[in-house]
Amino acid sequence: MVLLLLLTSCLAMADNVIDEVIWIVGDEAILRSEVEEERLRSQYEGQEIQGDPYCVIPEQIAIQKLFLHQAELDSVVANESTVSHQVDIRLNYYINQIGSKEKMEEYFRKTTSEIREEMMTTVRNQMIIQQLQQKLTENINPTPAEIHRYFNSLPQDSIPVVTAQVEVQILSFAPQVPIEETERIKSRLREFAERVNKGEADFAMLARLYSEDTESAKHGGELGFLGRGQLVQAFADVAFNLTDPKKISRIVETEYGYHIIQLLEKKGDRINCRHILMRPRVSASDKVRALERLDSIAGKVRADSLSFEKAVIYFSEDKQTALNAGLMMNPQTGASRFEYQDLPPEIAKLVYTMKEGDVSDPFVMMDQTSNKEICAIVRLKSKKDVHKANLVDDFQLVKSMLKNKLSGELLDNWIKKKQQETYTHVSPEWQGCDWQYPGWVKE
Repeated sequence: MVLLLLLTSCLAMADNVIDEVIWIVGDEAILRSEVEEERLRSQYEGQEIQGDPYCVIPEQIAIQKLFLHQAELDSVVANESTVSHQVDIRLNYYINQIGSKEKMEEYFRKTTSEIREEMMTTVRNQMIIQQLQQKLTENINPTPAEIHRYFNSLPQDSIPVVTAQVEVQILSFAPQVPIEETERIKSRLREFAERVNKGEADFAMLARLYSEDTESAKHGGELGFLGRGQLVQAFADVAFNLTDPKKISRIVETEYGYHIIQLLEKKGDRINCRHILMRPRVSASDKVRALERLDSIAGKVRADSLSFEKAVIYFSEDKQTALNAGLMMNPQTGASRFEYQDLPPEIAKLVYTMKEGDVSDPFVMMDQTSNKEICAIVRLKSKKDVHKANLVDDFQLVKSMLKNKLSGELLDNWIKKKQQETYTHVSPEWQGCDWQYPGWVKE
């Protein structure tokens, strides 16, 4: 402890403070710079801090250190490939929002590699803490009787209002693309590759002008450092086999369209490359034929000569719903119920006026996974209007509410216990806060 206290004075040079230790939790120091960086990050990401940031942020860091110390004792570790994946997503988000790597470095006053290393530590710690908390609360599983008692004890004004929710089945397929159109796209990409290989054109400029991946096109087709698992397999197989940045890949077909790829840099198990994406165009007549085919299927379903579930098995190309009778699953909850705003807008507009069991007319929409136009029909399986939660329709919601309450209470008690067992020191000028967990300053 003495060494940590000495560190406080060593970091200060007369009146010109470089940095300083403001808290000590166990054997871990919390620096002023950590608080400032967290405040800056929260400000940039639009996260509102409830209260004085110079009280809230140090306490949050102190609580994290309690969890991380326990995680070390329990040998809880994070999956490094998952950590790297999450960091790449965050870095690309920052670059896209700020405008460029250079502007990001200027904003944070650090190099990209320094920002990445700090993000790696932050994300790794977040994942470790989340795993430990799950471990601590894993045995909380309220019984039906406990759920009923909890719900009956809620004051009427505490019972949540559940917004309107629907369950939707979908049958969809993409219109057939003529061979001539596919060959036109391939020929164009071959032309681009040949021009770059001969030094007649710049790949980045061609990507900005012609790539249909609009986000990467803004950056000359550059994708940023990604692991193999973050890329579509066919794309990754070609990209990770590239060795010469001056040579453009062969044409690669994926569910998104056709690509050519240029290697920029490899770092261990990650790669940074550029690509140009082009998609074959579907003609108006092809769409009409697909819609007519769907109209015929919908007619058979409405006439009860074919069930929607069997129609999905016979005709649907939607891999995510084909084995589930066409039932759409909400990616935010993992359940089949959607609030209207969580549905694709084309579907939300239709089912809003439909009744249970109705089948829609055929329509065209953008598939959110492949970003391609598809033709579809939907069936409204169920609809629940706005209502106060009840145990018949919303049992899982009430169970989740009780589990969250019990988990929160368990973690609160765990933090209070660890706080009392752990040595803590708070610099005098950082005291006097209205902390969530009083007791950081020992008498």
